[in-house]
Amino acid sequence: MSENTTDQFFKSTVLGHPAGLFVLFFTEMWERFSFYGMRSLLILFLTASFTDGGWEWTRENASALFGSYVGLVYLSTMLGGYFADKVIGFRWAVVVGASLMTLGHASMAVETEFSIYLGLVLLVFGNGFFKPNMTSIVSEMYKDRPEKKDGAYTLFYMGVNAGAFFGILLCGYLGEKVGWTYGFGLAGIFMFFGMLQFWLSQNIFGDIGLKPNKESKAKAEALDTDKRNPFSPIQLAAIAFSSLLALLWLLNDPASKISGGKVNIFSFLGESGNSIAIVSALVVFIILLIYRFTQYSKITKEKLIAVTFFAFLTIFFWAIFEQSPNSLTIFANDYTDRVLTGNWSVVFLVMNSLITILPLVIITWVLILLFKQTFKFYAIANIILSVSFIIIWAIAIWMLAKDYYTAGYLSLSDDTLQALKIDKVTTALTEVPATWFSTLNSLFIISLAPLFSKWWESKYNPAANLKYGIGMGLLALGMACVAFGASGIEAGAKTASVSMIWLILVYLFHTMAELCISPVGLSYVSKLVPARMIAFMFGVWYLAVAIGMKGAGMFGENIDKIANEHGLSYFFWMLAIISIVVALFSILMGPVIKKLMHGVR
Repeated sequence: MSENTTDQFFKSTVLGHPAGLFVLFFTEMWERFSFYGMRSLLILFLTASFTDGGWEWTRENASALFGSYVGLVYLSTMLGGYFADKVIGFRWAVVVGASLMTLGHASMAVETEFSIYLGLVLLVFGNGFFKPNMTSIVSEMYKDRPEKKDGAYTLFYMGVNAGAFFGILLCGYLGEKVGWTYGFGLAGIFMFFGMLQFWLSQNIFGDIGLKPNKESKAKAEALDTDKRNPFSPIQLAAIAFSSLLALLWLLNDPASKISGGKVNIFSFLGESGNSIAIVSALVVFIILLIYRFTQYSKITKEKLIAVTFFAFLTIFFWAIFEQSPNSLTIFANDYTDRVLTGNWSVVFLVMNSLITILPLVIITWVLILLFKQTFKFYAIANIILSVSFIIIWAIAIWMLAKDYYTAGYLSLSDDTLQALKIDKVTTALTEVPATWFSTLNSLFIISLAPLFSKWWESKYNPAANLKYGIGMGLLALGMACVAFGASGIEAGAKTASVSMIWLILVYLFHTMAELCISPVGLSYVSKLVPARMIAFMFGVWYLAVAIGMKGAGMFGENIDKIANEHGLSYFFWMLAIISIVVALFSILMGPVIKKLMHGVR
């Protein structure tokens, strides 16, 4: 039996899946801890006053930088996917990416203007090498078990969201309540733990992800009988042109706004220079994509068209869903009543304790199951993973103790306060951090992902287009909730005290939408794309996500303009309507796309 068959990986299982999946689970968990932990703070840090340690930027400028940052994060996956496929392999790409991200978070913790920008650059390239190649390893592990892929990606997505949950909860809490440096720095520490754990456990993946050599390339080519479609010099030039133009646009868009027009590399194109540049890049890329589709065999071409269709829908999903760290965080910070008193203070403290401790217990239980299967062979990696969890438990308990003390329900001596680095308070107060609401998305995913995984594996598994339609419909429902909640806010208002229930409902519906679209979309890429193109096409998928992320930033840039003229509710109703239109389009295109997928479900 070949060393690298699916059967080999299923000899040692955790919850019915290969132990290797859970090595990736925890590696991705710590990477997402760092990414989402920092991301939850970025907009708040940029818009915070100088006295609060921030940069006191306008919301428009902060959203412009945020949109370009997250857009570049996903755009860089094209570079990382290419290098992994052709040069260094999946594993080295993951390690290089994790190392760059560790340095990036450390740089941001310094908090100077230069270090913040340097940190963002390192994080962009680090994510590019890391992100597409983690999913590529999962795809290879399940290449002969397609019926298990949806469940595997949903469990993998639980790891993603476990990291996001704890990253936002703890980094967000430290950043808001203690200092920005602590929030940024904690993100880097756990990225470092994730890198070590992955590197020391890498043999569990067999031959998957090793540096490509002549033998492995020849083997891959022998297994792939599909018609070849090499890039011509003209096509490579078109890719270079559109990529360079898009990159310059992503950099120039925030730079021109932040500098008040002093920095604008497209000024020679006139006032609409930025728009002309990005439209030109998209037109060239779309023409190239259409041409290349005509060069593949019929079945491959039609499957790639189906992937492209889902990628197109994904742009709209992320442009609206990613209002979470942007306009929804602003809504939580400035327009939501977050101060709790009396019984509501007790309810929040107890609930916050439960949603902090219970997920930790569940993830620790998964960790123990992994230990039982792998400790004998990967002891050092497991010990490092244990240390990281001990630190997480300590920080979580410290956070809860601080909250109970601040609210007046826990008495601590001066010596204990000093030892725990907790400031003494004289007036009891319970104030929910603005970043706390973002944790609800991850919490709901941890809770609901197993149910959706079972749904996808059952006979009631809906067709791809219907999944997208359901997801976009739920996205619209979430935006309708916050739009209704904001209906009493007058146009031009800078603050308000809206009930927290609307944000809670938003994150519930948006979480269900995400489970219908994001992990399922990744699964379809792995099912429809030929093996030799998998990492690159994951990169193309993340290109669509990058466009959506920048779109999210562009929506966020206009929140003040729209709110001042029409009211904040109008802004969210607009996003709800866009979601409904896309949902209906997806469902109506169902018969066409089903035919193009050639039996793939």
